[in-house]
Amino acid sequence: MSIVHHLPDTILMAYAAGNLPEAFGLVVATHVSLCDDCRTRLQAFEAVGGTVLESAGAAAVSEDSLAATMRLIASRAKDPIKARMPASAVFPAPLRDYVGGDLDAVRWRSVAGGVRQAILASSRSGSVRLLYIPGGAAMPDHGHRGTEMTMVLKGAFRDADGRFARGDVEVATEATSHTPVAEAGEDCVCLAATDAPLRFSGLIPRIVQPFFRI
Repeated sequence: MSIVHHLPDTILMAYAAGNLPEAFGLVVATHVSLCDDCRTRLQAFEAVGGTVLESAGAAAVSEDSLAATMRLIASRAKDPIKARMPASAVFPAPLRDYVGGDLDAVRWRSVAGGVRQAILASSRSGSVRLLYIPGGAAMPDHGHRGTEMTMVLKGAFRDADGRFARGDVEVATEATSHTPVAEAGEDCVCLAATDAPLRFSGLIPRIVQPFFRI
């Protein structure tokens, strides 16, 4: 797998510092689990953060904090799901753990034109959803009132910024206006996080927007 579109350093630094909303954090964790380049850069930012913490003053902690941390580490080390993922899995481990299964565990809701979505639970500071786009289908033309991060899990789509296939992430901002089109021949499944509603060009998408929380 060759990943072409990576996460910018600003997002990786925010993730390392724990400053990203849960919705965006899920996209970052899912992408980093597949991308050696972004994982290496993230580790470098985390190392810098660790150095800063070492130079900071001591903070008071509870007496059983060390024991609780060691119990958490031990419980994760025994988790076979995290250690061994099926070769046929569509969802990388972070997303699979978040959803509680792979693609077949998703409860889809129809949107329009064969497109389906599944909104995942997250904090109020952002929303995150899975999108299922039939091969050859186009999403409505839209802009953004905030930031949108879209990672491809299966298939591929194209827009004015290029081709995005498995592992690729497109980061759209208020300056972005596009019409993503899934490539013919294979349905496209994406993980998308937003911190504000999209800005649709067409009347019908604007009318149904509140019902689908897009």
